[in-house]
Formats: sequence, structure tokens, C-alpha cells
Amino acid sequence: MRVEKDLLGEKSLDEESYYGIHTARAIENFSISDKKVNLKLIQAIALIKESAAQVNMELGYLEQEKGNVIIQAAKEMAQGKLQEYILVDALQGGAGTSTNMNINEVIANRALELAGHKKGDYDYIHPINHVNLHQSTNDVYPSGLKIACIWAIEELSNVCAKLQESLQRKESEFAHVIKMGRTQLQDAVPITLGQEFGAYAQAISRDRWRIYKCQERLKQLNLGGTAIGTGITAPIKYVFTVVERLRDLVHVNIGRSENMIDSTQNVDVFVEVSGLIKTLAVNLNKIANDLRLLSSGPTGGFGDINLPPRQAGSSIMPGKVNPTIAEATNQACFHIMAGDLAITLAAQNGQLELNAFLPLIAHHLLENIQLMTRTITMLDERCIQDISANEAETKRIVYHSAALVTALVPYIGYSKATELAVKMNETKQNIETVILENDIMDQQELAEFLDPYQLTRPYKGKKREL
Repeated sequence: MRVEKDLLGEKSLDEESYYGIHTARAIENFSISDKKVNLKLIQAIALIKESAAQVNMELGYLEQEKGNVIIQAAKEMAQGKLQEYILVDALQGGAGTSTNMNINEVIANRALELAGHKKGDYDYIHPINHVNLHQSTNDVYPSGLKIACIWAIEELSNVCAKLQESLQRKESEFAHVIKMGRTQLQDAVPITLGQEFGAYAQAISRDRWRIYKCQERLKQLNLGGTAIGTGITAPIKYVFTVVERLRDLVHVNIGRSENMIDSTQNVDVFVEVSGLIKTLAVNLNKIANDLRLLSSGPTGGFGDINLPPRQAGSSIMPGKVNPTIAEATNQACFHIMAGDLAITLAAQNGQLELNAFLPLIAHHLLENIQLMTRTITMLDERCIQDISANEAETKRIVYHSAALVTALVPYIGYSKATELAVKMNETKQNIETVILENDIMDQQELAEFLDPYQLTRPYKGKKREL
């Protein structure tokens, strides 16, 4: 065993433990959610430690021998080799201090190991004096979160692009499939199935653009601002250099915030990003709802489309197949919306020079982005790509719906059209029979006004004198 000390006293740790006393206390204090710190956040903070060590060596604040092993240990963590030792709960008091210290201690002890020293030999390499040199949790943690978000958003943007392409392919595939459009779950006017899927594709396209633009908000870091953004204890050359060095490591065009006090106090950028992810969830949830409605049945529902069967739907009803992929999508969207509320509450409750609730924001924001990424991939690959249309049935419904009378309003007027609709509903006759029986049009006029594809476009015919 080895004994470490802090301001609260001493604590015994396993001789080979990579973490130290600060992490041990955090594990005792914050075992509340069983949620681990997001791996992207750990990777981003590890790269911050590497860039800080590089700059501190160049400026003469860190000995080369010590700096080199700190850099090597930080690289290993960024590559995932030490992330298993980041044990603190994702939800923690202290604005992220426990996460920062867990990373500092693991890097320090791994660096000691690389240098041929025993773990815990902090007289040689110290978690704070060396690994955390010229840093504070308050500039490291939010900067790491912004970088992690950018990485996660890039992945989300890519799967959004794939979903948009799949929806556009369905738009083309179903361009000829005429069906009944519905408003308030009632028959409205004809539309093509392709037009419906084209609208879904357009919604996802807007979301892609929003997400792409919001990355710019995340590229301004307060790294170098230390405790409250004033840069106290950080040399001016370090402040102006560390972000530039980090830019090369993270492969993102980041920059130093013009007002690091603002960037330390206020976390509205994370609320903005979360809101855009929530907006995507709203659109995706709407699409999933539509897919469940349009595929409902197969005999007692809308039955416009067929979703690919993915698993048996009931433990008691033989042959039942449920829209499970769409249902799972709905649930993921609900979860994301709930996470957005948590982020909003955490952001608005920051006080004065710091927001103490960044761990909650980090957990929900990164989880939401990654959950949305996986959900879109599932919906695209397990559902959208293999949807088929019930073309004969959708066409039959169109020609037996009284709603089709709407197409005749420019020709016979609203009042007469209403009479025809009532008669169709009463007699269950199709529109062609009713029109011909009432001598409203001849066959040629009927064919012109009830051309199924013309009905899905603006009216171009001549208006008859009423």
C-alpha cells in the first residue's frame, strides 16, 4: 500500500493504483449514477494535457525529461490505453474537478512508471504541479467538452447525410405511388408517397445544416483562462500558444476565446447545441410516428407502406410483427428531449464566475449526440432502406375517398362538391360513378380533372362558369 495526503488528511491506496487520493475521495463521494465519464471527453482532456506539457517544456516551465513522459502518458490515454482507470462518476460536484484530477493522477502515475519511478512518487512528477501546470479544471473541462462535442457532431452529421440520401432514394422510388394525404388523421387530398418521403428528406437536410453551423459556436475555447478566465498563474506566452498547439492535436480549427471570462462564466453555447439536437429529435420522432401510422394494420390500419419485419411482435398473438425500429426511435427521441431539459436547467443555474453543473451538461450533451447518431443509423439501416409500398391499395383508397371531390372545386364550386362528397359517403360509390350519374362531367373531362398525378400539383385547368 502507499499513503497519499491532501488537505483533508491521509489515505491508503493500492501500491499499483494509477489513480490517487483525489480520485479515491471522488469515488467515495459521488457513487450516484453508475455512469462513466464519456470517452470522447477523456480523450479531449488528455490531448489538452499533452499540448500543455509541450508548451510548458518549450517555454522552460517543465523539464524535458518530465515533460516527455507526461506527453507519452497523455498520448496513451488519448488512444484509449488508460481510460479504464478513469473511475469517477460522470455526475459529480465540483464543476468537473474530479474528472480533471482523475486524469491528472493517472497521467502522472503512468508518467512516473515510464520514467522508472514508483507510482505515487509525486516529488518527481506531481498531478497538479506538473500535469496540471498552468491549468484549472475551469478552463480544461469546458474546453475538453467543446472538442468532444465537435468530434461527436461530425459523426452525427455524417449519419444524417446517409439518412437524407436514403429518404431521397425512397422519394424517387415512390414518385409514382399515388395515395391519400391526411390532415388530422382524416382523408385530405392526394399526394404521392414519394412527396411524403421527399418532405422527410428536406427536414433532415435542415437539421444537417443547423448541426453543421453550430460547430462554429464550439470552436472558441477558454483554455489559458485558468480559474475564472483572467488567466491568473498562466504566463501570457502560454495563454497565446497552448490553443494553437492543441489545434494540431485535435484536428479541429479551434481558437482562443476573445473573452475568456465570458467563456468561463456562461455555458449557453451548450444549450444552443443541445437545442439543435433536440430539434433533430423532434423531426426524427415525427418521421417515426408517421412510419408507424402509415404501416399500421396490415388489415385494420392505414396500410400504405410495409416496414421490414425485424422480430416477432407478440408472445401471445401468432404472426404479429410490430414497428419496433420506429418505436425504439421514438423512445430515443424522448430521452434526448429529457436530456435537453436537464442541460437547460444546469446552464441557467450557474452562478457568478463559473457553472458548477458542467458534469451534468457534459453527460447529457455527449450522450444525446451519440444516442442520436446510433438511433439514426438504426432507423436508416434497419427500417428506411427496406420500406416498400402497397401501391394497389393506396390507389384504391384514393379513388374511393370522398376527399377526392376537392379536386373538382375549381370546376363545380364548393357547395356542389360538398353535395357530391356527402353522397359518396352515403352510397359508398367511387367518385367516377357519382360524377357520371349526376351528369357533371363527361368521360374526357373526368379523365382530365382526376388524373392522379395532376392532383398532386397546383391546378392548371380552366375554371368552368359556376
